[in-house]
Amino acid sequence: MVVEMKENGVAAAAGAGEKAAPQLSVKRGEPTLVPPAEPTPTGEQYYLSNLDQNIAVIVQTVYCYKPSGGAAGDGGKDDVAAALRDALARVLVHYHPLAGRLGISPEMKLTVELTGEGAVFVEADACCDLADVGDLTKPDPAALGQLVYSVPGAKHILEMPPMTAQVTRFKCGGFALGLAMNHCMFDGIGAMEFVNSWAETARGTAELTVPPFLDRTVLRARDPPVHTFPHHEFAEIPDVSDTAALYGSQELLYRSFCFDPDRLERVRALALAGGDLGRCTTFEALSGLVWRARTKALGLAPEQRTKLLFAVDGRRRFVPPLPRGYFGNGIVLTNAIATAGELLSAPVSRAAGLVQDAVRMVTDEYMRSAVDYFEATRARPSLASTLLITTWSRLEFHGADFGWGEPVMSGPVTLPEKEVILFLAHGKERKSINVLLGLPATAMDAFQELMDEI
Repeated sequence: MVVEMKENGVAAAAGAGEKAAPQLSVKRGEPTLVPPAEPTPTGEQYYLSNLDQNIAVIVQTVYCYKPSGGAAGDGGKDDVAAALRDALARVLVHYHPLAGRLGISPEMKLTVELTGEGAVFVEADACCDLADVGDLTKPDPAALGQLVYSVPGAKHILEMPPMTAQVTRFKCGGFALGLAMNHCMFDGIGAMEFVNSWAETARGTAELTVPPFLDRTVLRARDPPVHTFPHHEFAEIPDVSDTAALYGSQELLYRSFCFDPDRLERVRALALAGGDLGRCTTFEALSGLVWRARTKALGLAPEQRTKLLFAVDGRRRFVPPLPRGYFGNGIVLTNAIATAGELLSAPVSRAAGLVQDAVRMVTDEYMRSAVDYFEATRARPSLASTLLITTWSRLEFHGADFGWGEPVMSGPVTLPEKEVILFLAHGKERKSINVLLGLPATAMDAFQELMDEI
């Protein structure tokens, strides 16, 4: 299955005799603040680790629920918003830093000012039924962006709260929960633990299944900092292929490619062909495939160095492991670098092997070296000539039951950067993976042809 979106909206047209779907239009109410339901620490600064500093971007997600009764109430218009607002206030007692505001510490790092003022909450009404929202297997900032609240006029992240929540009611009685949360507050696993805790609270659960562990000082840099790895994830690679001109001259298309279990097995077989790799995970094989295919589709010069970045969950790789429920970013970026000629003159197994090496590189010492490297250099990962793969395929998006059942649809609103590819679990059984990416039109056509061969 392939779905497509143009940069300025969905690329879709009704055929002869077909009824066009209503255009999504949302009317928002005035935003309000939801403070914690009980007193929480205020007047202090909440420490953010060095793993939080480099990914301070807003991540927008949407969860859609069809109309039905449920444990949290009868599903009425006012009941939905009231139940979610009340549960948010109660769960913020446990996750109280989300009720604060971002600031700058004396060390000139991001921190959270514990103001206790609350998360931003918005109620909204849509002019159509939930069925008219469309397909959440692809990002669509033009339409789906209406389901998430962004602070008007905010110029940078210090002017944005750590999280906003928007509840949009549809004519059919269904509703959508749109969240905009700063990545510096938590990674995907931490975000899902928060959403699931909020859902448990809405359902009336007495105690959280996974209470948050708030102390991020367990990831402080060593004194003095010691970086024992070169950390090429920060390397700035010259664009000798002038891909900037390609992106600047063509329309950017977004497509979603579905890899079902059979197709994923064919990808693994490609990575294992030739015997260079004794074993290979689905992630390693699929990452190697799309890295190589994107390199070819962009027409990179053989001498063009290209970097692959992806995050590895370090929770269990740290020594000792991070505590259960760690509230923060437990992910570390790792990398692989190769020339376009090296990737394209070899089979998929070569690219998959480089991915495998990058995964194996992430040890306790590598992660602590990354923490120390930022402490000493304040470097930011460069996306020049880079592909950044973000994996959401293991996140339990379907588990966010606030009392109206599991979401019938959920997913991202947009990709944060043109260099990002997203792996997202697909289907009820979560055994398929959707690969979402954006490319200039001609490159997307070439990428499509390569995917059709799998």
